[in-house]
Amino acid sequence: MAVRPRRAADFSRLWVAQGAGVAAAQVAELALPLLAVLTLNASALELGLLGVARWLPFLLLALPLGVLVDRHRRRPMIVISDWGRAALTVAIIVAAVAGMLTMPALLLLAAAIGCFTVLFEVSYQSIVPSVVPPSGLASANSKLAATAAAIQVGGPGLGGLLVQLITAPLALLVTAGGYVISALSVGGIRAHETLPAERGRFIDELRAGLSFVRRDRYLVANLGFSALYNPFIQWVMVLFLLHAVDELGLDAFQVGLILAIGATGALAGSLLAGPLVRRFGAGRPILLTAIAECVVLLVLPVADASWGAPLLVIVLGLVFAVGDAGATLSSVILITIRQLRTPDHMLGRVNASMRWVSYGTIAFGAAAGGIVGELVGTRLGILIGVLFTFAAVIWVALGPLPRVTDPAELAIPERREPEASPVAAG
Repeated sequence: MAVRPRRAADFSRLWVAQGAGVAAAQVAELALPLLAVLTLNASALELGLLGVARWLPFLLLALPLGVLVDRHRRRPMIVISDWGRAALTVAIIVAAVAGMLTMPALLLLAAAIGCFTVLFEVSYQSIVPSVVPPSGLASANSKLAATAAAIQVGGPGLGGLLVQLITAPLALLVTAGGYVISALSVGGIRAHETLPAERGRFIDELRAGLSFVRRDRYLVANLGFSALYNPFIQWVMVLFLLHAVDELGLDAFQVGLILAIGATGALAGSLLAGPLVRRFGAGRPILLTAIAECVVLLVLPVADASWGAPLLVIVLGLVFAVGDAGATLSSVILITIRQLRTPDHMLGRVNASMRWVSYGTIAFGAAAGGIVGELVGTRLGILIGVLFTFAAVIWVALGPLPRVTDPAELAIPERREPEASPVAAG
């Protein structure tokens, strides 16, 4: 089915915005923790609190913002979130350069950025079906994931190099610039967004989103996978950044290079999602990638400074490459299933409900990782976090996802393409 020119232009703008936003987030993903470690001498517990500050807003705000997004057009929400994140990032830069940044101030600013990130995430995934026809959702999600993965290949390395050359605060200028580009690009989207004809009570609409997810076994399976994997991978990553610097003796650029090598796996996963689903169905790739993601992480606590920096960069980079490939591939499939099973007027609340649990639990993972790392050290703390990730594998294996073949078969009537009318003879 050909995409109408207007839709193609709107998707291109959304695509550019997504790329700019991912680039901004990738630099911040490395620069913020390194700013805390290198400038503020943060401990494992403080890094855990930084993770809590960044992810707790999902737990507090996702559900009410989901109702808000379903009541209004999503495009202005995305624009507001981008401008808000850009302004707050500039505030961090100014405070750090002026020597006025403290750990409490960084935590507060990171939490404020997290609030706007919640609004962005809920709005962003909800606008895709307004820009792309149902038959193009899987392809669009794959393209968006591939773009994110391609940027992630260079993002961490660039972030690490910038931190090494111009310090962490100035590296965040790239983050602020990316959010500005995203805001300007989304501002040009002209796709029509349908608003609900009637509005119920706010609390009733909020409960409706949770109930919709709870009643759909595929959405529950999707949610459980993320809710079990995300907090523990965050636990591992909180401790890994500190472990890499303090115990393995790696510098900012080498840590960025490891994450950049890992991102090549994300790119491969996004490109292989379509062919693998056509060849093996959607279910088996989800299960096998979940297993692979968890197994390779067992290498992290084994790595030792005696291996030398070059070997550490290669081995740890490959570990993250396998993990990122699996995470991206399964994400493309799961997001497509979610969009196909949700009517447009419920997308904001359903995405918010999913984010509330799957991202909200990351705050607990970050806090737990920081506390455990403080008590038993980063190496043993990483091992404990890795072992907990296997709960996600068990969840997937026991649920309905491994038996899914073509995601399109799960589409609700609203998301199905109308059959072409037969051409009259004569």
